[in-house]
Amino acid sequence: MAKSVYIHIPFCKNICSYCDFCKFLYNEKWVGAYLTGLKNEIKDRYMDDEIQTIYIGGGTPSALTIPELKRLFKIIDILNKENLEEFTFECNLSDINADLLALLKCNGVNRLSIGIESFNKNKLQFMERKADFKDAVNKIKLCHEYGFENINIDLMYAIPNETLKDLNRDLNLFIKLNPMHISTYSLILEEHTKVVNNATQYIQEELDYEMFKLICKKLNNANHYELSNFAIPGYESKHNLVYWNNEEYYGFGLGAAGYIDNIRYQNTKNLKKYLLGNYVEEKEILGNKEKMDYEIMLGLRKLQGINILKFKEKYGKDIEKVYNLEPLYKNKDLIKKRGYIFINPQKIYVMNEILIKII
Repeated sequence: MAKSVYIHIPFCKNICSYCDFCKFLYNEKWVGAYLTGLKNEIKDRYMDDEIQTIYIGGGTPSALTIPELKRLFKIIDILNKENLEEFTFECNLSDINADLLALLKCNGVNRLSIGIESFNKNKLQFMERKADFKDAVNKIKLCHEYGFENINIDLMYAIPNETLKDLNRDLNLFIKLNPMHISTYSLILEEHTKVVNNATQYIQEELDYEMFKLICKKLNNANHYELSNFAIPGYESKHNLVYWNNEEYYGFGLGAAGYIDNIRYQNTKNLKKYLLGNYVEEKEILGNKEKMDYEIMLGLRKLQGINILKFKEKYGKDIEKVYNLEPLYKNKDLIKKRGYIFINPQKIYVMNEILIKII
């Protein structure tokens, strides 16, 4: 049974230069049609599971008008939310106002994820975004006034020409906002984005690593519970832990991914197909070995790693018999301690290379 739901809202007021998520510039006519399609998909595919976490992402969900958001929340009422624990809504700073916050509160949202990314003018210009520290202080204060304590803010780094000094200043300003959670993302150059079309190059790998170490050092009072995520203890993202614990979840909306009944699926990014009811573009039916591989790839993103006993209970197999881990213990890529297997914190930055060795 799936206990989590991701809902994708693919509309934005402007398109960021680096973003490869499924998105369009806001269009009132398209939003109306899309919400009809979303309602149809949820009615068609949702199987009355009790839902514990909901995440509305995008795109930019806060790009929708108040009447459109009211319609969205009516659609979400189809879900069984009696035991809902965490309900996250993504928004941009510029969209936060009293009307939006009152509506979110009224509809059970209890966690906000705010896409700030940076306060550095050069970085913002590269990303084609806007953010102002004083505005952020005021907007987050307003969020608190409406009872939103559980707030995540996003930080991007490893932007061309960014220095350690630039990143350090961003981190100092982010920390001053006192968020409960910070998600950090190193720039990834994705096909079909403006930055790739402009022949942007990655910064030097050594500098990227120094930036990662700086982030870990500056945020050392938080729980660094997943490669890119830091939280005040007790404010770790329950929804995202569903992904990293390799548990099943629904993905509704254009381009959304889901994992239901041993099938991983990816929805179409074609709006016309979606509105015609042709929701799913790709499916992967998983056997036990494939499920265990996903457990490795996702579970080792968590700094706590994988519980050896739970792995055996879940799959009926001993993890150390399925995978040849001894060489990785010897060269200290992996550490085995207190019933867990986890990537050596000193090597977390080269996680992908270690995962390839295992799988």
